[in-house]
Amino acid sequence: MNKLAKNIGLLILTFLLISGLFVLYNKPAEKPEDVSLSTLVSQINDGKVKEITVDADSLAIVMNDNKTEKANKEAEAGLTESLKNYNVDTEKLKAVNIIIKDNASSSFWLSTVLPFLLPFLLIAGFVWFMLKQAQKGNNQAMSFGSSRARVTDPKDKRFRVTFKDIAGAKESKEELSEIVEFLKHPNKFLKLGAKIPKGVLLLGPPGTGKTLIAKAVAGEANVPFFNISGSEFVEMFVGVGASRVRDLFKQAKKSAPAIVFIDEIDAVGRHRGAGLGGGHDEREQTLNQILVEMDGFDTNTNVIVIAATNRPDVLDPALLRPGRFDRRVTMDLPDIEERTLILKIHAKNKPLGTDIDLRAIAERTSGFSGADLANLLNEAAILTARRSKKEITMDELTEAIEKVILGPARKSRVIDAEEKKIIAYHEAGHALIGAALPNADPIQKISIISRGHAGGYTLSAPSKDKRLLSRAYFIDELSVLLGGYVSEKLAFGDVTTGASNDLERATAMARNLVTRYGMSELGPRTFGHKEELVFLGKEMHEEKNYSENTADDIDKQVTKFIANAYVVAEKVLTEKKEQLEKIVTALMEKENMEQAEFNEIMGIKPRESAPVKPDMDQPEPIIKPEAEDAPAEEKDETTVPETEPSTEPVSVKNIQ
Repeated sequence: MNKLAKNIGLLILTFLLISGLFVLYNKPAEKPEDVSLSTLVSQINDGKVKEITVDADSLAIVMNDNKTEKANKEAEAGLTESLKNYNVDTEKLKAVNIIIKDNASSSFWLSTVLPFLLPFLLIAGFVWFMLKQAQKGNNQAMSFGSSRARVTDPKDKRFRVTFKDIAGAKESKEELSEIVEFLKHPNKFLKLGAKIPKGVLLLGPPGTGKTLIAKAVAGEANVPFFNISGSEFVEMFVGVGASRVRDLFKQAKKSAPAIVFIDEIDAVGRHRGAGLGGGHDEREQTLNQILVEMDGFDTNTNVIVIAATNRPDVLDPALLRPGRFDRRVTMDLPDIEERTLILKIHAKNKPLGTDIDLRAIAERTSGFSGADLANLLNEAAILTARRSKKEITMDELTEAIEKVILGPARKSRVIDAEEKKIIAYHEAGHALIGAALPNADPIQKISIISRGHAGGYTLSAPSKDKRLLSRAYFIDELSVLLGGYVSEKLAFGDVTTGASNDLERATAMARNLVTRYGMSELGPRTFGHKEELVFLGKEMHEEKNYSENTADDIDKQVTKFIANAYVVAEKVLTEKKEQLEKIVTALMEKENMEQAEFNEIMGIKPRESAPVKPDMDQPEPIIKPEAEDAPAEEKDETTVPETEPSTEPVSVKNIQ
């Protein structure tokens, strides 16, 4: 309606403009005096008339003094005849310059026909415009059920992606290389009776490169790549999604061999009849059409469907059966070697300083996905530009890591000396216990600078990538988590709310030791069954499958773990009080402490390592940011605090 009103207003404005120009065109600059024919004859006889212009029945008269007059002659007679009827002097008339204009037709159109036709022309133009708009809407309606897929031409080298552009993911590449062979040489497999895979399901956390590796398969096979999101199928009108699916596969078959990539397939592929996502006939019809199209391929139709999702648990079983998605490829978070290679790829077009050690950056980015690493280097480049530097240095990269995980440094945040000292003791307690216990992770950096919601943080790194975590590791980590709480209590005789997040995470870890990992005195069993209620949002629901007496035993075991960790932390901090004071003094003075200075205080020999060598075991970083009185939210493997603003520190560690 707004667009229609705008168009009508534009037409009215155009009409007024044309009318104004028409009136202006016909308005004379100076209005001449009207005279009669008898007066004109008298003036001619007196020799006062210089020129007469005859325009149809109108006479434009110019006097000898250049004064203008006008008159009208008889319509049925000529000028000379009319003047003779009024006894004009013939000799005097010969001295007058008479000009005859023959523009009767144009005058007729301008004065008579055009004012009559102009409204009809405007109405006709308005009707034509409205019909054109209706035809355009009709064309859109006709194409409403057409596929919205974006097609990447394999001949376009600018957007072509191959396996060389993807670092790591070796197993995924090997699995998908067979798909490339199917697309390149289908007869090689058909002759042996092998059927071409109809679908490949890419699984993994966000940012791990599922879309990128799908493009790489199309680039390696040199085939068209049809890319569409699962949400683009579903509309408010029932049947549109199914129509788009049919059109998509029709286009893909015409371009075969080709790849159809459906991103976030869980938008239309959720389990039917389970209440997940609500009842939606359009979504279910779209899913049914996808199932039919995938299962209806001929054995010689080399079109392969690649779908990506980070929620495979909610997909309909009919999608996952053999004959539809035959292959499942898991895209994991990169390990330290893969992170180093990913950093190299994203650093290609960026000027790096001579002090850059990508291996060291990979050590500090445990739990980062490929997208996170790309964002890290981009943040470092932005920070370098803000500092008016020509090259990215190690300082920008390390600060970018802290910014990505914790947020920007809050330099304007004013903290008084007493609170700053509390934060320093809190962080020093974490770091000292982490360095003293054999199974805890080595410390890389300590800071009491407020960053994001964190009042301070401790950066630690395990000696190598960890997939399996031992009971001894958890026991020592419990003591590290309680280090800030115990340090505050020993130094000030009181505790603050800064340790609330530490206590919450320590309690959760201790409960997992009992209920999930079977590492307590209750024996090798689990307690409770957790499931995620997707249709109610991201809410975890736990079903109790144990008695109240067992619940009491679980609470006692959790309390025992926490109490033992408290005793160990208190003992370490008491024995190493002198070193604790040195760390606090250094933090109060510089606010930051790097690994070398910390190891010197603790008497730890630095571990030898060579920069950017993927074949060596290097530590995987862990962040222990200090946030406020609220629980932390885990992101992949790295836990990031999500808290209310405060000056109190809260330790956050990476728990796998």
